[in-house]
Amino acid sequence: MTGQASLFDRLWDSHVAADLAGGAQLIAIDRIFLHERTGPAALNALAETGRKVADPSRVFAVADHIVDTRPGRGDRTLMPGGQIFITELRAAAKAAGITLFDVTDPDQGIVHVISPELGIVLPGCTLIAPDSHTCTQGAFGALAWGIGSSEAEHAMATGTLRLEKPKSMRVTLEGALPFGVTPKDMILALIAEHGAAGGKGHAVEFAGEAVEALSMEGRMTLCNMATEFSAMSGFIAPDDKTYAWLDGRRYAPKGDQWEAALAHWRTLKSGSSARFDAEIAIDAAAIRPMVSWGTSPEASVRIDGHVPEDAEARPLSYMALEPGQPLKGLAIDAAFIGSCTNSRLSDLRRASALLKGKRIADGVTAICVPGSSHVKRAAEEEGIDRIFLDAGFEWRESGCSMCFYAGGESFGDGSRVISSTNRNFESRQGPNVKTHIASPETVAASALAGAIADPREVR
Repeated sequence: MTGQASLFDRLWDSHVAADLAGGAQLIAIDRIFLHERTGPAALNALAETGRKVADPSRVFAVADHIVDTRPGRGDRTLMPGGQIFITELRAAAKAAGITLFDVTDPDQGIVHVISPELGIVLPGCTLIAPDSHTCTQGAFGALAWGIGSSEAEHAMATGTLRLEKPKSMRVTLEGALPFGVTPKDMILALIAEHGAAGGKGHAVEFAGEAVEALSMEGRMTLCNMATEFSAMSGFIAPDDKTYAWLDGRRYAPKGDQWEAALAHWRTLKSGSSARFDAEIAIDAAAIRPMVSWGTSPEASVRIDGHVPEDAEARPLSYMALEPGQPLKGLAIDAAFIGSCTNSRLSDLRRASALLKGKRIADGVTAICVPGSSHVKRAAEEEGIDRIFLDAGFEWRESGCSMCFYAGGESFGDGSRVISSTNRNFESRQGPNVKTHIASPETVAASALAGAIADPREVR
């Protein structure tokens, strides 16, 4: 591929519907995903003004954010008043004629897990959802980003959104990842080095040997946390892995349409002389397992690292840590594997490989929440659920669960938790909960040790 156009330019320019005053543009939206927390408000607002969803076949909804993940769940949820969000989404989706993956649907799951599973996200498309981690789906060469409820309402009515084009950035990760280092460690290393605002105002393309070597699930983890880098979105050029992953998925094109789509998708790359507004290069071989110590993903260090000597007082106080304190060996109360970042089948396989035949430490509460009902079934067919249960983990139904407290599920007040989720903000997982984010392997190793542990040392 030659030329100066970047992949971002190609994605953006192919979706410009109109130029607006002041430099903004009207961007065509191909797919819209809603969830029960904000979806009913957008759908009901649309209906109350007498407008309809312009193309219901392009709009999907799922119950994932506040749905209970405990076994035997129904519409009732731990969130006070949460049940009404679920029932309102059901009614509003039916009235609007859009597809709903309901609580008991075999395809239910976290929006950013089921959309790729079903082939709803495709290379070259624009996809939006009222959730900041929609950028996960950029792993397929799509331009995917989070929006607000009012934007969802506008997009459903018009098939477009008003936007100002962000700048472009390329993050290149060359070299091979060392043993025991994961995509989660890659993105935490980037954010730790360049800051949580490092990608602000940019659409970020991830490229390089280490990115190309990742599985599609690993690419999703990398793109998932682009929003923690303050990027508008993160994405990766599609390749043969992408096409193989999508082939045969329910909403992916079939037959002649598949061949035509494939021919187009193969053009979706940055030109060899493409220009970016910013570039970052990282040696992937130098990355090690990472863990956060503070209340932002940028407050992360190598697993064998220490709390910075110049750490700010507020996160130190909240996390009950001291400058210079080692992270490895820090006692934990709980461990969590789940969320749109690390709840896919490959995540559960890698974590279970460390847990097999072992028991978690006494006093540790450990929970695994598969990212989708499909992931849960597949894991159970492989016996992965039994490994987690035998090790002392709870095995839940799929959903966002303890990624965030807004759904009502939480750990005990003030607990110290090692978590495969994407955010370690104050009280993110419950009142005063101290969250250390890390890879599923590090979570599993730490659950076994009862303290933050290096997964490379588990035998």
